[in-house]
Amino acid sequence: MENKNNLINEFKLKDKLTFLSKNININKWDLGATLGEDTSVQIDKGEPKQLKASQKSSITLRVWNKNNSVGITSTSDLSDPGLKKALDSALIASDYGNISESPEFSPASQSTLPDNIRPIKDSIGINKLVSKLIEAEKSLINSHKSIKSVPYNGFAESKFERLYINSEGASRYMKGTQASLYLFARAVEDGRKARSSGSIKIGYGADEIDIESCIKEASSKTLDHLNYKPIKTGRYLICFKPEAFLDLITSFSNIYNARSIIDGISLSTKESLGKYLATDILCVDDDGLHKSNYGASTFDGEGTPTQKIEIIKDGVLVNFIHSEATARKFGANPTGHAGIGAKVSVSPDWPVIYKSKDKKSQFPNLNYINSKETFILVESLNALHAGVKASQGSFSLPFDGWIVDNGIKTSIESATIAGDFIQVLKNIIQIEDKLHDTHQGVSPHIWIKELTVTGDK
Repeated sequence: MENKNNLINEFKLKDKLTFLSKNININKWDLGATLGEDTSVQIDKGEPKQLKASQKSSITLRVWNKNNSVGITSTSDLSDPGLKKALDSALIASDYGNISESPEFSPASQSTLPDNIRPIKDSIGINKLVSKLIEAEKSLINSHKSIKSVPYNGFAESKFERLYINSEGASRYMKGTQASLYLFARAVEDGRKARSSGSIKIGYGADEIDIESCIKEASSKTLDHLNYKPIKTGRYLICFKPEAFLDLITSFSNIYNARSIIDGISLSTKESLGKYLATDILCVDDDGLHKSNYGASTFDGEGTPTQKIEIIKDGVLVNFIHSEATARKFGANPTGHAGIGAKVSVSPDWPVIYKSKDKKSQFPNLNYINSKETFILVESLNALHAGVKASQGSFSLPFDGWIVDNGIKTSIESATIAGDFIQVLKNIIQIEDKLHDTHQGVSPHIWIKELTVTGDK
């Protein structure tokens, strides 16, 4: 049934493509589309700084020729002439396709999708976004005399729709809404360097974002960095906060990405399955439909249903994430992590990290709140684009955090943390029980035996 509020109608589009493709003797095709309406605002010192409202579309059409070579094109014109032109272009491009890398339709593209019971929220509009953000900035600045400004901030809401259809009868459609708020404050004290930190909150709609919680968290984290000092270079006991460890494991997701393995840029090989990759207390799932993933989709770019996949169980690598093509080469099943293209990409959805129920930590009493040991608490990792060598397994990254001595936290003026990711996994000595939902996945606090930290003295 057509909904006048939808950005796209999958049934009409499918009928159009079926009719047009037959007229030019194309027997095999598929189409993937993501469409969205986004509204975002930024403010500066109580005044609007940037206001954006846009409608975006990403529509990809693939065509297979008689030799089963694939051609691909992108379009934003869904009229009959526009679709015919796209089909013709893709058919011409198929003459130049790589037969050895030709994808097929996913065998799961018509299987039952998981229930999508996520709420669809009404937008509140750009004026309310601005007024709420201005009040949030004011409250954050007024929370402490040292907080002088909120230089990085934003409030956004979006509506999105996803579609996948193919010539064999697959028809996937879903829609959703999402909102986000971020506030990063800057605090200054006389004779001292400016310090900053912040908070990010997400939800299905702007009205359900806990603005007060975001303000309090941004203020507290920023003020925690005012008392800072340089630290000595050395090897330290490390505790990663959830966001920091999620950044790290996502940067090295090639260890469980079948596409990366085939391309020779992974730390794993096909034979790595069933082998210990980490300490036996570590478990990692990829759960794209987790409750904290507000932008979840019920299917991937090939129409394969999104599903929960065990990646690491009790330290053992038990699964890779797959597209149709990689699954075919590995003798496995597609896992719902594919994009759409002539050479299909594979990407993780939503990492969920937790402690094994059956294994015991080396140091089960370590806890970031009340441990008396001297350790470094890593809040966030910076310059991930430059400091991570994913195919080699090494990293050297500036970070924000604290040195904790007998329960007393002192912010670190500036420092870099470095190591080998596989060794990090093997040197995990404690995974705390409490899981934290973040804007990028789920993780507890995770303790590493030691890592090299380069300080200023």
